[in-house]
Amino acid sequence: MKTIILIGLVGLAAQLVDGALGMAYGVTTTTLLLAIGTNPATASATVHLAEIGTTLISGISHWKFGNVDWKVVRRIALPGAVGAFVGATVLSNLSTESAAPIMAIILLALGIYILTRFTFQGIPRGHLGKPLRKRFLAPLGLLAGFVDATGGGGWGPVGTPAILASGRLEPRKVIGSIDTSEFVIALAASLGFLFSLGSQGINVGWVLAILAGGVIAAPLAAWLVRHVPPRLLGASVGGIIVLTNTRSLFRSGWFEIGGTLQTVAYGVIVLAWAGCFAYSLRAYLQDRDTESADHLTEEANKNAVAV
Repeated sequence: MKTIILIGLVGLAAQLVDGALGMAYGVTTTTLLLAIGTNPATASATVHLAEIGTTLISGISHWKFGNVDWKVVRRIALPGAVGAFVGATVLSNLSTESAAPIMAIILLALGIYILTRFTFQGIPRGHLGKPLRKRFLAPLGLLAGFVDATGGGGWGPVGTPAILASGRLEPRKVIGSIDTSEFVIALAASLGFLFSLGSQGINVGWVLAILAGGVIAAPLAAWLVRHVPPRLLGASVGGIIVLTNTRSLFRSGWFEIGGTLQTVAYGVIVLAWAGCFAYSLRAYLQDRDTESADHLTEEANKNAVAV
């Protein structure tokens, strides 16, 4: 019972993060399931089955708040579904011993990306309002869908930064569109796992716990996307993912590292994580102060013209 409650809380927290960042739901929940001993294919299948419900509620919530660009959803969802189905089939046919460290590496890479992306990079706005072309969105969807299924998460970490980097769509609509299209990706990946694995090893109680937590959090997450500083949230979540999947790699036997060196490695990661969070906090406060000063200057100029 304690495990079910814990998994439900993780589903809730992961959906809050995903709704605010447009990424990290699958990465966060899959990392937890791997940490408690679930095999990679079953972990990814469990998360994607739960995501069918959470992404549906999340998509509806983002639509209600006006966070969705339906042209982007249409152009990226179908290629993403193809990539997710293929990725699920590939992962299902790997042995557990081979799949565990491979998934840990993918999740570790995604964690590093999330951590560095939201710590050091701002959001470009120079091309805001220009249309996103199908020749950009289709290959992006195919790649993101494949990574999502094989890594247990990756639709957001691959798709969201790429669209943000184009600077053609405002951030809240990037996040809302990626979250909404993820329903199709979760459905395709789940079908791929069910065709390849059947229902063997999938704990329905865990699926329902993750789903319940995500459904509760989805409407709140759609509202939070307007208010939560992405830099701080990204730095926090990225650090957790890096630390947990480094531990998984050490336990996989791929790296013959003694206990002392492992402790040192964990210490370095924690220090780097703390440094990233501190940097993110300082950058956020500086940006907020700059925006406030610019707003005051603009208001002063308007008042001067009016006089």
